[in-house]
Amino acid sequence: MKTWIKALISVIALSVIAVSAIAMMKDKPESTDKADSEKVVSKEQTQKVIAQQKTQSGLSDYAGAKRKLENVLGLKVYAIGDSPVPGLVQVSTNQGLFYTSEDGKYLVSGRIFNVDAGMRNETDVTLSTLRLEGISDFSDEDVIEFKAENEQYVVNVFTDITCGYCRKLHREMEDYNKNGITVRYLAYPRGGLNSKAYLDMVSVWCADDKQEALTAAKSGDSVEGMSCENKVADEYAFGMRIGVNGTPNIILPNGSLIGGYMPAEALLQKLSEI
Repeated sequence: MKTWIKALISVIALSVIAVSAIAMMKDKPESTDKADSEKVVSKEQTQKVIAQQKTQSGLSDYAGAKRKLENVLGLKVYAIGDSPVPGLVQVSTNQGLFYTSEDGKYLVSGRIFNVDAGMRNETDVTLSTLRLEGISDFSDEDVIEFKAENEQYVVNVFTDITCGYCRKLHREMEDYNKNGITVRYLAYPRGGLNSKAYLDMVSVWCADDKQEALTAAKSGDSVEGMSCENKVADEYAFGMRIGVNGTPNIILPNGSLIGGYMPAEALLQKLSEI
């Protein structure tokens, strides 16, 4: 074969090899991109599944925690949900506000403070909301109100007719009213619903003149037995739920709680700072 023919064949062969190589090089990035794309999709799908599993697990844990608190501890759970602290669940019960682990194994009773927010009491923020929501359930007919003529503020006071400081507060009602403070009394018999104080407070709440009956009872007079449809037990249960553990306890218009007696002028100063 002539030399020039051999050379031509060699050139053609090299060209074919080069074209094939170029084609392979073009195909390889596409294949790699496809594989990378599949990896990305797979990763996203995995993350989605994991997120769903976490959500489902969380719901399951919350339900488990609720059952444990009710069945093991005998608490009545009104609401359960996230707390300000990761890993802790916030639980509103008939015995107050608690925190629990997501599985209900650990129960925490106490206050949570937010250091970054100037030691804000996160527990009281929640309780304040619960107090205001609960107060709205009791109409003027359900409470015993001493209204100020020049009303500037309204406070709700949990009271017991046998409580010494409750009686002191009541004796100073004229001072509160003169300072523009209306007082709405809610019943909180400290001895519970099986106590004589409870029965006496039902009688007071059922009297034709509730104000006169309450004043007489707090003065030490005997209470005439009466019965009617009333909210004394509901008010007591509400107090237990929002952290009331004694009397008097004063709920301010912003939902914060004063755990004890406060003179009229001091209370007025406190109200003006809200």
